[in-house]
Amino acid sequence: MSESPAPQGPPPGAGVPSQSLISTTLLVYALFGVAAIAGLVSAGLLSTPLLGLIGLIGLIIAYVKSGDAAGTWLQSHFRWLIRTFWFSVLWNVVGWLAAVTLIGIPIAIGIWIATTIWVLYRLIRGYLLFKDSKPIPGM
Repeated sequence: MSESPAPQGPPPGAGVPSQSLISTTLLVYALFGVAAIAGLVSAGLLSTPLLGLIGLIGLIIAYVKSGDAAGTWLQSHFRWLIRTFWFSVLWNVVGWLAAVTLIGIPIAIGIWIATTIWVLYRLIRGYLLFKDSKPIPGM
């Protein structure tokens, strides 16, 4: 009777992010969190929560490192963070388009409030999954 070889899994380290990449992802979450709070405090609700310099630095880091995360549970976090940034910019622009009319100002304020709450929700939800080493569902 011959023994069949043991099933081979992925090569060592495949799908497992490096500690450096985990730290980088945490850095991006921190930068986006600081940017969201700074945007909220400095401009109230009338700005994109992530559009300050700190948010842009976080976005650049996310784009640069997202390729390194391919095939790991962190890949979904980088997509989540990048999409959070761009959708917050989109909704901020929609708010400003609504604000150009006097009647649209209350609508614009509502959009900006909703966008700020949405950004904070996504940062908190993403971080909670990140700290448990889980990918973002559906990403």
